[in-house]
Amino acid sequence: MTNPWNGVLTATATPFTADLAIDYDKYAEHVAWLAANGTHGVIPNGSLGEYQVLTAEERAKMVEVAVAAAPKGFSVVPGVAAYGAAESRKWAEHAQKAGAGAVMLLPPNAYRASDDEVVAHYKEVGRVGIPIIAYNNPFDTKVDLTPKLVARIAQEVPNVVAIKEFSGDVRRIWQIKSLAPRIEVIVGADDVFLELSTAGVAGWIAGFPNALPKESMELYNLATSGNFKEAAPMYAALHDVFHWDSKKEFIQAIKLGMDHVGRYGGPTRLPRLPLPKHEQEQIHREMDVALAYFKNR
Repeated sequence: MTNPWNGVLTATATPFTADLAIDYDKYAEHVAWLAANGTHGVIPNGSLGEYQVLTAEERAKMVEVAVAAAPKGFSVVPGVAAYGAAESRKWAEHAQKAGAGAVMLLPPNAYRASDDEVVAHYKEVGRVGIPIIAYNNPFDTKVDLTPKLVARIAQEVPNVVAIKEFSGDVRRIWQIKSLAPRIEVIVGADDVFLELSTAGVAGWIAGFPNALPKESMELYNLATSGNFKEAAPMYAALHDVFHWDSKKEFIQAIKLGMDHVGRYGGPTRLPRLPLPKHEQEQIHREMDVALAYFKNR
């Protein structure tokens, strides 16, 4: 890909053993498997990776394992979110030293930061010099990177090169393109991928390639080449399971999807608990629908 933040970047799940230790060998194998199945890169230590419940040592090692396992040309873009800008800067420095090509950064997420505070946060991390994907997740952070604020960040923080847009508002891509044309828009939620792709996107930071990499890549290639006639029925078959990526249970759901196809999803750390039985059964049914489409077409 042209830049480390382009293409399909899988926000990877963290593989925990039964006693909730990280299985780094499984993670290295997963990174290599995603590369072998055609995706363009991985994002360790994102929301899906449960970064909030990892120790500092674990966060550092996840990045180092990903970089070591990634074949040439396969991007590693760590999440560097933290409560304070100083800590986020520390993680950006670590990512740069480890060999990552870019980082992904949420705005301050401990309180409703003002626009000035959001810009100051990105400026502080931007001093590291590594390219930054801003991450807009107003549901979890309570801070909304509106198109107007993105335009200000674009003017004041040169190292912010793209935005992972997770608001679900498909109109925003046009507003960002108008107000902040140098900022590349990356699809941030699986269940709005096709809608946003019609406007032309720079990539897709996705959850379900953890379970369905080949299927996700086929959809991405069809949509980004403008073949919506073939992409639409494929997306329809995937959409019910993709919708879990926008729910608060997304981590458990995606890990269960991995288990469904014979990959290792495994448990989550507290405070997240296993899904109730009826939701697990629903995910299995929706995974079956998605897989049946590709098998029977």
